Amino acid sequence: MRLLWKTHDYLPDIGFDKPDHYFGVPEEERSSRVQLTGDTCIIDNEDFFIRGVIKIPITDEEMYFGIGVWISQKKENFENYQQHPDSAEIGPYFGWLCSDISEFGDTLSLKTEAHFQSGNLRPWIKLHTSDHPLAVAQREGISLARAWEIVHEYLPKD
Repeated sequence: MRLLWKTHDYLPDIGFDKPDHYFGVPEEERSSRVQLTGDTCIIDNEDFFIRGVIKIPITDEEMYFGIGVWISQKKENFENYQQHPDSAEIGPYFGWLCSDISEFGDTLSLKTEAHFQSGNLRPWIKLHTSDHPLAVAQREGISLARAWEIVHEYLPKD
C-alpha cells in the first residue's frame, strides 16, 4: 500500500509511505539497495529523501489539510537532519517533491523547501511560488468539500 491516513477529530490527513523513487527499484533488490524508515529513505547510498507535511489551508474553516509527502535532499542536508531530527535550528533546505499527488496534476519534481520543527514534528514542506495547482492550493487554500473529495480518493475502496 502506498498511502497512509491518520484520523483526527474532523478531517483526516493523508500521506505517502514511500517516495516514488522507491518503486523504481525492483522489488527483489529493495532489501539490499533501500534503507527506509518512517521519516527517511536512502536509495543506493546516492539518493536521499525525507518525509514532511504539506499544509493546505481550508478556506471555510480555521484548519489545515495535511498531506504527508517525500522530498529529495542533498546528502549533507540529509545527514544534518539525521543528526538533528528534533531541531528547528537547521534549514530550510531545498528539495524536489517526490510524491505524486494526482488530484493536483503532475506534482513530481515541484520545487520545495523543508522547514524543520522541534517537538518531534515532521518538517513542514513549502512549495516554491508557481501557478501549479498544488502551489496555488497551499497559498490560497481549498474548500472543506474539496479536501473531503481528495480524502475519499485515498480511502480504501471496500
